[in-house]
Amino acid sequence: MQSSAIYAGTFDPLTLGHIDLIERTAQIFDLVILAVAKSPPKDTLFTVEERVALSREVTGGYTNVEVDTFDGLLIDYARKRGARVLVRGIRAYSDFEYEFRMALTNRKLAPEIETLFMMPKESQSYVNSSMVREIASLGGDVSGFVSAEVVEALRMKYGESSGE
Repeated sequence: MQSSAIYAGTFDPLTLGHIDLIERTAQIFDLVILAVAKSPPKDTLFTVEERVALSREVTGGYTNVEVDTFDGLLIDYARKRGARVLVRGIRAYSDFEYEFRMALTNRKLAPEIETLFMMPKESQSYVNSSMVREIASLGGDVSGFVSAEVVEALRMKYGESSGE
């Protein structure tokens, strides 16, 4: 039986911290489904199609990573895909409280689905997509936080001065 895990998020954009978790999750599970939220509770810079395309481009070298989209409850999507594990990234204590409550809620709604908390490398633990977008929007260099593909996508969104 194939083991699979879902790593879900907005990924607006995908950061090196996300990639670190994807790499490590791919070493544990036979299949990692990177589930890009179609209708996140916040406005996004990139459309869902752009976020999926970027995610596929960045993760293309991993044979056991699949990029997909989901809408609605993540546990419903996990059931549909036959995944029993949700991977959640924890960067700081402030993330833990929210993620802990969400994991307990998901456990109440779907006791057969487990939540696995993972921390990114220390060098990426403070990076988040909002910070990357803000730096890029102001013309700052984000190459230390995201892949070259994402740097280029941000340049296209914000203009050529971004990241130089």
